[in-house]
Amino acid sequence: MTRVLLPTPTLHTTRLRLRPFDDADANDLFALHSNAFVLRYWDAPPWSERGRAERFIAACRQMAEGGAGARLAVDRVSDGAFIGWCSLTRWNPDYRSASLGYCFDDAAWGHGYATEAARALLRWAFDTLDLNRVQAETDTRNVASARVLEKLGFVREGTLREDCVVNGEVSDSWVYGLIRREWRPSSESMPAR
Repeated sequence: MTRVLLPTPTLHTTRLRLRPFDDADANDLFALHSNAFVLRYWDAPPWSERGRAERFIAACRQMAEGGAGARLAVDRVSDGAFIGWCSLTRWNPDYRSASLGYCFDDAAWGHGYATEAARALLRWAFDTLDLNRVQAETDTRNVASARVLEKLGFVREGTLREDCVVNGEVSDSWVYGLIRREWRPSSESMPAR
């Protein structure tokens, strides 16, 4: 597999700015990932120590430097508040594929921010990285996340039965795929600056 540096972009939409993480994000990131309600469908427990946020930010930099992906902090333009993150991981330039992920603070839910941020990242991925396929997975109980993926044009391709344990409970995941020829970007996201 060919390894090339994956540039971490800064992307802008009408309401959001997606940007590389910096050290100043550690407190906001810790608040997000220590929230048990936000992480109730994740296959990892909420964070209990702030050092996890610093290691997460360092891992974001290593991921980009290693050419494996890009994880971007998402700020709301109106007040500059950090509201979550969106990522493109497992980037494989030979197969022209990657995986989409996101996590948003519960106060930001229901406003279309996850869809808007993911759409901007997908536009960058298809246009700049020339991807052919993006995959995503969500816990089958996480109906809101499934709706985000479907709004973006992802197609549910199958179920991974009992593939992880969430809060001590065995859980299934849905696998979604978005193929380049099915991608329908909207006019709300703008190119990288």
